[in-house]
Amino acid sequence: MSEDWNTKYGTRRVRRDPPTLDEAIFAAMGITDDLDSQAEIAASLMGLPLEAVQPEVKKAGRAAARSTRVITGEQGFQRSIVVERKVSRKISPDKRLGS
Repeated sequence: MSEDWNTKYGTRRVRRDPPTLDEAIFAAMGITDDLDSQAEIAASLMGLPLEAVQPEVKKAGRAAARSTRVITGEQGFQRSIVVERKVSRKISPDKRLGS
């Protein structure tokens, strides 16, 4: 699908493609965690019936759950890493003690 758009530089053609089913499901997963709501959002983005989208949303939900990993320590709990920066002090020759 495309449409023409007139600008001061001439006619420009704007291409508008509907999202793919994977893109619509990915967008819906970013909005909500509920599978039924994800299916409704993806179906409305695609213009498809809800019954056609629900199985694909469930497949994508299972795949996303398998790919989620948590990094744990040796005892099985999560660790936090804090990085601090110390500023080194440079002493100028005229401010030394005893001079």
